[in-house]
Amino acid sequence: MSLKKLCLTTALMALCSAPYAIAEKHGHQAAAPSFRSTPVTDQVILLQGKGGNLALLKGEQGLLMVDDDYKNLSPALKEELAKHGGLEKLTYVINTHWHGDHTQGNLALGGHAHIVAHDNVRARLMTRQEIKLFKMVSEPYPESALPSITYDKTLTLHINGETVQVVHYAGGHTDGDSVVFFKNANVVHMGDHFFNGFFPFVDVESGGNVLRMADNIKALLEVIDDETQIIPGHGPLANKQDLKAFHEMLVGTAAEVKAMKEQGMNLGQIQLKGLDSRWDEWADGFLPTRVWIGIVYASL
Repeated sequence: MSLKKLCLTTALMALCSAPYAIAEKHGHQAAAPSFRSTPVTDQVILLQGKGGNLALLKGEQGLLMVDDDYKNLSPALKEELAKHGGLEKLTYVINTHWHGDHTQGNLALGGHAHIVAHDNVRARLMTRQEIKLFKMVSEPYPESALPSITYDKTLTLHINGETVQVVHYAGGHTDGDSVVFFKNANVVHMGDHFFNGFFPFVDVESGGNVLRMADNIKALLEVIDDETQIIPGHGPLANKQDLKAFHEMLVGTAAEVKAMKEQGMNLGQIQLKGLDSRWDEWADGFLPTRVWIGIVYASL
């Protein structure tokens, strides 16, 4: 097995337990079939369960939701939606990317709402996805659970007096990442382009890349302001300063790994040496530093 494949395998193993570790770290018991609800604005709610963070936009015209967690959280998610009108009010579900902790709820919700995603997300969900090194398999989703509305670069939805802009930021976390802007509320859901406070999983095998993620974050920093409330894919509600710190980490750690690689060091040697101590706190999530180094190395 090559060093590149080995590091990807290790990263994928860490990903599998990531949502649970993250949820527990931020005060929510991942094993409990429930969601923690946090108001962001009068209309936008942050929901945190086992997997990726959800956003719910409520109003007289119906409900719009960003991501829908694992399938075993769907009963709890339905209970949460019942507080705001129930499934009959659910109009749109946006999938920020194809991973199961953001899309498995499609299986329960797809018959009640239009699912929106990037073209590449539909392509992946309608086919068998396999990560052989970790023996992870995602079987094709049924038609009712597939995105029925897809886009290439950008798409805009108008609901509840809100302008919801869905934008593709290519090649960051995966090949099908969407960032969702609630323009009037000045709220943005970043999907897994942003893990607030810890090293992110970057799915290199699905077209992700640490350097491209850093470029995308830089571009995003230019279109938000100091008042923007940011919902990360994982971790607590954030602001622009949090996103700047994340960007600095991406750029800084990538530069260190690149410099060591250019000095002729292989992956094992770089992992043994490690990174500057200023990045230690970023390993206090679910990816240890050596795994993060492996993901950066694969991205180079």
